Amino acid sequence: MPAYHSSYNEEPDVREVGNMSILPIRTRIRGPAPVADANSADIIDETLDLFRANSLFRNFEIKGPADRLLIVLILYVSDCLAKLGSQRTVPSQLEAGKILNTLSVDNFPIPGDANFALNAHYAPPDNRMDADYLRQYLVQVRQEVAARLTERLYADGTGKPSKWWMSFQKRRFMNRSLGT
Repeated sequence: MPAYHSSYNEEPDVREVGNMSILPIRTRIRGPAPVADANSADIIDETLDLFRANSLFRNFEIKGPADRLLIVLILYVSDCLAKLGSQRTVPSQLEAGKILNTLSVDNFPIPGDANFALNAHYAPPDNRMDADYLRQYLVQVRQEVAARLTERLYADGTGKPSKWWMSFQKRRFMNRSLGT
């Protein structure tokens, strides 16, 4: 059975930096990301919906620039779950939000950096301005992923993260990690 790919691969008029799509997102967080329609799903919803299914795959055929963004976001969600799972005590929703927000703004490698885990599959940004734009975009997207992931983890109202999400904390999509 093949992995699930992004539905945004065929979107027209999407900016690309390197060979990664810069897709619109629904967010209240300031940043350079284009704003998506408030009533439609975006790449973050797609990432969270496909995370558990795709994290079972070791291979992933990249079919477009949106798949490259999807891979980075799935690996980031995996790192978020690992970070929450490594805490000494089970964090409350507020504590988890703080932990994940800190993780989202920490320094991280982007395509083209020497320590980026997937450099073989990504083109580096063409210039320094594009690299800065990509970093700012990824910070904004990571913050939004952290916020929405926290909502999904604690959606049942018990004050504990969902065991159906936390069971994926040790699983590695494509046997990789972003190393954050």
